[in-house]
Amino acid sequence: MCGITGKIYFNPSRNVKMPELKKMVDSISHRGPDDEGFFIKDNVGLGFKRLSIIDLKNGHQPLSNNSKNIWITFNGEIYNYKIIRKTLENKGYSFNTDTDTEVIVNSYEEYGEECVLQFRGMFSFVIWDDRKKIIFGGRDRIGIKPFYYYVDNNQFIWGSEIKAIRASNIESSSLNYNAFDQYLAYGHTLKTDTFFKNIKKVEAGTTFTLSTTKRKKIKFKKYWKYDYKPDFSKNKNDFIEKLKYEIKNSVKIRMNSDVPIGAFLSGGFDSSVIVSLMSSLSKSKIKTFSIGFKEEKFNELENARSVAEKYDTDHNELIIEPESVDIISNLVSLYDEPFADASSIPTYLLSKLTSNQIKVSLSGDGGDELFAGYSSYGKMLKLHNRVLNYKLFNKFIYGVHKALPDFTELKKWSYYFGVDSNLIGAYLGIFKHYERCELYKNILSKEMLNFRAEECKIELLKNYDGDLIAKMQNLDFETYLVDDVLTKVDRSSMQHSLEVRVPLLDHKVVELAASIPTRFKIDGLNQKVIFKEAFSSLLPSNIVNQKKRGFTIPLSMWFKDDLKSYLGDTLLSPNSRLKTILHKDRIEMMVKNHNLGLRDYGTKIWTLIFLESWLESNKINL
Repeated sequence: MCGITGKIYFNPSRNVKMPELKKMVDSISHRGPDDEGFFIKDNVGLGFKRLSIIDLKNGHQPLSNNSKNIWITFNGEIYNYKIIRKTLENKGYSFNTDTDTEVIVNSYEEYGEECVLQFRGMFSFVIWDDRKKIIFGGRDRIGIKPFYYYVDNNQFIWGSEIKAIRASNIESSSLNYNAFDQYLAYGHTLKTDTFFKNIKKVEAGTTFTLSTTKRKKIKFKKYWKYDYKPDFSKNKNDFIEKLKYEIKNSVKIRMNSDVPIGAFLSGGFDSSVIVSLMSSLSKSKIKTFSIGFKEEKFNELENARSVAEKYDTDHNELIIEPESVDIISNLVSLYDEPFADASSIPTYLLSKLTSNQIKVSLSGDGGDELFAGYSSYGKMLKLHNRVLNYKLFNKFIYGVHKALPDFTELKKWSYYFGVDSNLIGAYLGIFKHYERCELYKNILSKEMLNFRAEECKIELLKNYDGDLIAKMQNLDFETYLVDDVLTKVDRSSMQHSLEVRVPLLDHKVVELAASIPTRFKIDGLNQKVIFKEAFSSLLPSNIVNQKKRGFTIPLSMWFKDDLKSYLGDTLLSPNSRLKTILHKDRIEMMVKNHNLGLRDYGTKIWTLIFLESWLESNKINL
């Protein structure tokens, strides 16, 4: 696991200088404290920071093929690299290291751009092909590893994080207003967008090529995507047996490491399954790490302990206090753009706790997306099956919704009676469209005239096949999982030089899950049915039967008590930068009604606090 960055000038007579490349590499030093490397040849520069996991002595990058005309920087892990290596050796390739990186570069030489189809793992990489004068790169199927880029008429710049690109002194202070609207709607940016106008993300399951001689635009190719294709020829038991085999094998190949390995143990079903399988595959004690809260409603430590005791793990815990929000300045720097998922706090602290003892941890992320585990799915089914016709009652229901007092439960859900029931998933978020419009001052309202964050998800939903739940799984897999969950885990873990591996998101597991009919995943109020049936015998009953909580923190309670003064010093401050673009009275109303207990505005308040802190820390043109 590492950090990669680099740049290419399209003018072949303009050379990349070591000081500029070194500055970019230094900005992501946290991603790889064990080693660094550079490759510069005229107008091409590759930079690298290494976290040593496999072949600790010989894994230096940038790395080349034997002919020294193909160079690579690579971030991630290829779990089947030894199998690929044997095939390549049989074809006449020789190897100088025992790294998966060398397997990638030789695979590219043998298979060209189709090499990514060989890889089983998580990755982002850049290859400089000096023979063809092209850049070739790619991102893993699921989007576990990040890749950002900037391109203009003069240069192409990339990095594992946005900060590496900004360190190259490009003009990047212009705000992407589309991303601004996406953030308030969902808490993060979507697909290829970032908060900076000229910095983009490469989508998951995508490769790209760029010719430095022809100066053509980047060519992107989607080589894999999540696709719900139910196999009705198999019964539930068939799927259960396949799940047991694929998931256990996925855990097994992710336990290959030349350094100590452990696991995140939240106390939920998914991470508990991973720990149980790791324990059955390991000859030594597994190290497990958990986060808890004083507030009992949010605390899952007892559940985590029951799994740790059952499998006799070397268990470690940390209790989070309200003062933990003081790390927001760290988080602002960590994510490079606003990121409203408050579980980034416990994820950050969990990664810090874990990194004190090990360098590799497995996690249970992905189970909810694959097996319909989110509680919102059941609620959406009820809304979808309603009697009311949204086309006839849209305006009426919208009016009723706005008139309802904040403290009524109906206020929360009535809005969804006025939208197309087939597209409900696009409207689930933080600030609804009308709420955002009420927040925006004139300058922002003008920018948003031709944009609405929901349209991105609406278009995606319209292109998916299957029932409502299948469409929602597809949507969450393509947006929320990549842009929120995996982004959160990557930044939090790599900030502490910790590699996190995700067995449930092995593409073979994902493809199997996508072939399982919805009726085996959700049955009324029962969710993740088939996943639980497959692995419940491995776990204590309290884990199997618990109500889903999610990895959340008691923000709403903290804002009413311990963090009241914090609100006054940030969001309600006379010097707030947000007040130049958002209506002050709307923000004050939310805080007031939240403190009075009329409505839970905790998530909305946190979303604005993070945005305020980000604007304060970055020189952005508003």
